Amino acid sequence: MTTGTRRDYYDILGVSRDASAGDIKAAYRRLAVQYHPDRNPDDPDAEENFKEASEAYAVLSDTDKRARYDRFGHQGLGSEGFTGFDPNAFGDFADILGDLFGFGDIFGGRRRGGGQRSRRGHDLQYTLRLKLEEAATGIERPIRVPRFEGCERCSGSGSEPGTTPENCGTCQGSGQVAFRRGFLSVAQTCPTCGGAGRVNRDPCGDCEGRGRTEKEVTLNVTVPAGVDTGMRLRLAGEGEAGSMGGPAGDLFVVMAIEEHDLFQRDGVDLHLELPVSVFQAMLGAKVPIKTILGEEAEIAVNPGAQPGEVVRLSGSGMPDVNDRRRGDLYVHLRVVVPARLTSEQRKLIEEVAELGGGLEPEVDRGFFERLRRAFGGE
Repeated sequence: MTTGTRRDYYDILGVSRDASAGDIKAAYRRLAVQYHPDRNPDDPDAEENFKEASEAYAVLSDTDKRARYDRFGHQGLGSEGFTGFDPNAFGDFADILGDLFGFGDIFGGRRRGGGQRSRRGHDLQYTLRLKLEEAATGIERPIRVPRFEGCERCSGSGSEPGTTPENCGTCQGSGQVAFRRGFLSVAQTCPTCGGAGRVNRDPCGDCEGRGRTEKEVTLNVTVPAGVDTGMRLRLAGEGEAGSMGGPAGDLFVVMAIEEHDLFQRDGVDLHLELPVSVFQAMLGAKVPIKTILGEEAEIAVNPGAQPGEVVRLSGSGMPDVNDRRRGDLYVHLRVVVPARLTSEQRKLIEEVAELGGGLEPEVDRGFFERLRRAFGGE
């Protein structure tokens, strides 16, 4: 730190005097990332700013020191303001900075739990394609998943049975080596063992020292009724095996529902276009259909039904995956006009039309009046 007038610690971190401990930590993290010497190797001002921010954080993150500083300022701290980077006084700095710069305790200490570390296996994702009927009823389906599993020969150790890895001579088993960089003593991953802390002199012949082998496994997946595209099922522990005895990851089964030839889905509701003849539309009819669950149902077409008219069947849609409720089925009527008529059929229809007042559509007089005005008629 430079001598002379010392800046206010709150101003250095850019926080108010009533800032919480979390705010102070977040402010220091931001400044540490900005001014860390590793990111500014040719900027001596950055190193000074980093020291200044570290000193401010060391005081304001300590409840007792902060209270004395708030009451008496820098003089209230005496020689305790900043006496060098004591790893004990700065124990949580590794938590703030360690993972940001790819090494452990930046003040020369060893990372907790050093040496060979187990790692959780990766999560996996499997896309399961289903027909709409299968999504409506629910289904149990076997799937085949390629994944890494713990090596059976070496039980996941990566070493030939009967042998054990040796402590790394470079890092003495810590997984890290330290060197000086400016005013810091920096610990980085050991180049010899790659951070494992041990060297495998007799790698397993089956997994080549990785502790895992690739296999394809068959799993039975139970899909609940009502699933939709994009929904996921989580199978805990069915992902890839962890390394060095670490826990396995999870498998996420993602649903992809195929489009149906007849039904269109809208959440838990379904829509169906039902062709009816012009005679059924005129006279009314009962038209049988099957729902998505294969249930027999009957659509009541009212006499004089118009094209596009909708008939609603309550509770005949998709099941709700979260409860027992079912959506509705909306049946859209499509009136089909015969393309060909026999002469006898034509004659009968013309007779019916004459009895009904002619072949023209039944339109109110107001329509013709609006039509006449639109074309400038008197």
